[in-house]
Amino acid sequence: MDDGIGELAGRRPRTFGRRKMMPRACVADGKRHLRAFMSEVLEDLGFVTSECAGADELQAMLASELPDLILLGIAADGIEPGHFLEILVREAFDGKVLAVGARESIIVKAVQQVGEEYGLAMLPPLTTPFAAETLRERVAMLLPDEPVPSPAVHVGEALHAGWLELWYQPKIDARSLVRCGAEALVRMRHPTWGVVPPAYFIPDAQDPHFRDLSEFVIERAVQDWHYLLERQSAVDLSINLPALYLREPQAVRDLCRRVPTHPAFGGLTIEIASEEAIHDLDFLTEIAREMRFHNIGLSIDNLGANWPELMGLDNIPFIKLKAGRQFVTGCGNDRLKRTVCRHIVELAQGYGARTVAEGIESRADLVAVSELGFDLVQGYLFGKPMPLKKFAKSAQTRTVMGRE
Repeated sequence: MDDGIGELAGRRPRTFGRRKMMPRACVADGKRHLRAFMSEVLEDLGFVTSECAGADELQAMLASELPDLILLGIAADGIEPGHFLEILVREAFDGKVLAVGARESIIVKAVQQVGEEYGLAMLPPLTTPFAAETLRERVAMLLPDEPVPSPAVHVGEALHAGWLELWYQPKIDARSLVRCGAEALVRMRHPTWGVVPPAYFIPDAQDPHFRDLSEFVIERAVQDWHYLLERQSAVDLSINLPALYLREPQAVRDLCRRVPTHPAFGGLTIEIASEEAIHDLDFLTEIAREMRFHNIGLSIDNLGANWPELMGLDNIPFIKLKAGRQFVTGCGNDRLKRTVCRHIVELAQGYGARTVAEGIESRADLVAVSELGFDLVQGYLFGKPMPLKKFAKSAQTRTVMGRE
């Protein structure tokens, strides 16, 4: 093992240190439950994670990504660490390597020594059991410590390069605390910047690429619905679209044609920003009738202080009203926010629509919106937006308990 690594170590170029919005980590461990646990801990610290269970997977991952950290789980009955170290040297890995194993483990000490001898950037090993804060201290140098500049990435470039994907945040029944749906949120996985939030690349509604972006969201959401159906059970999805996109007759017809006809399909909800929705009420009322026959409903998103503009109407085209996070987060301890939320619930009840509270981050918020009568809740208390595969795993547990 040592001779093979030594031969490769001298020709390793320096590639680590690209600026990223979120650092990347690969969890290499032979045990699936340990990979899942370590990935979740790292994601809570701010990493984008991937997993590999063997040397072949590690090599494939290094060929397609540039992780900042390899977390190497070491156990007597686990992966073969010598092979992993050889691959890291051969593939010119110049990120950090963190060995995790039992205290006083001979194997952990050997991995640490060999890695250091051949130039790998070995962090002090992490011995089990450990606290999350201990892990944070080990990887602190990889976490952003200053605001990251805005990447100049055009959405057209991202669409052409295949950098876009949908992440999913669960929606929870406010009474039973059972997961009953999810909102699809577009993300960009840039090769240099890592995962880029929408604020950096979503174009204006008048941008000609907004139509292409909308088409991507629709097509990918339908594909992801089938993926989720195959792996656990059907999930009712909601997507965000601009009202301007729906003004194109062909776009509405294509949307109706694309929705699944599978008997398990419970419907697709299209969320439209409240400012757009209120401005376009007559038009949305007209197309809502057509779309409902295809199991598609409209929802008004981010409703807040503008709720009075929906009063006194004969009817509204929305099957759901979603209270904006700025009025939901903290409503458990803020009387003014709670008053706005109560008016939204009363408004929805008057029109026969369901209500969603977005931005639940504490048990106090959950108690408050439940008492007000919201039907659905979503927020960090129940889960952050997550990539499709992680959401599929989490969705296998239907009853959700909020976290402090």
